Amino acid sequence: MGIKQDEIEIRVRYAETDQMGVVHHGNYALYLELARIEWLRKLGISYKKMEEEGIALPVVSLSIDFKKSAYYDDLIKVKTQLKKVPTALVEFEYEILNDLQQILCTANVVLAFVDINTKKPTRPPQYFLEALKG
Repeated sequence: MGIKQDEIEIRVRYAETDQMGVVHHGNYALYLELARIEWLRKLGISYKKMEEEGIALPVVSLSIDFKKSAYYDDLIKVKTQLKKVPTALVEFEYEILNDLQQILCTANVVLAFVDINTKKPTRPPQYFLEALKG
């Protein structure tokens, strides 16, 4: 497979934090999604195009193991890695690190390829699999 992992940087915005300046736990799912969409984009896969062609990628499971807090204005790094060749499911593993390279959390997300019309699981599009071979 070609690019199996990627990383992006995100600056924590004020609106993502609580009164103590700590990132609210719910925002981590957003960070993971941003990283996953960029991972796809760098492979030449458009999530929008996939949906227009009738394939959706809903989240089946999401697991986050928190280690340390992120704070307002931190520059965090989200590392995304494809766990294995996708079938009807695709699984990603993540690490989010602060600027000291300390692990803030690890995460695992499983998504299903679903036919938008039938709402049933389907195989990944061929171009998705081809992009992984890169």
